[in-house]
Amino acid sequence: MSTHSTARVPTANGSRYLQQLCKHWSHNLEVEFTPEKGRVVFPRNARGADWPGDATLLLDAQADALECRLEASAAGQLEALKGAVASHIDRFAFREAPLAFDWRDA
Repeated sequence: MSTHSTARVPTANGSRYLQQLCKHWSHNLEVEFTPEKGRVVFPRNARGADWPGDATLLLDAQADALECRLEASAAGQLEALKGAVASHIDRFAFREAPLAFDWRDA
C-alpha cells in the first residue's frame, strides 16, 4: 500500500533549496538531482524505523515555487517525512522562513 502527498511551496529560490537539500541528504541517503529536479530515497529502516517499504521525495524547482511530492509506504511514514522535509528546507530558507507547506494528501 502506498500513500502520497504534494506541496507547492511558493519561493523564487526553489532551485537553490532543492540543491542544498539534496547535497545535504546525499551524505546518508540515495539522492539524484539537477538544478531543476531532485529525488531522495528514505530507506524503510532509516533511524531504526520499520516501515513496510522505502519512501521517496521528488522535487521540482520552478520559477516561483518548489514542488514537493512524498511517496510513502504508510501514513505514519508520510506524516513524519512531511515534517522532516519542511524543517530541512526552512533551515536552508532561513531568510524567508517559514515557508508555506500546504501538503495535499492523495
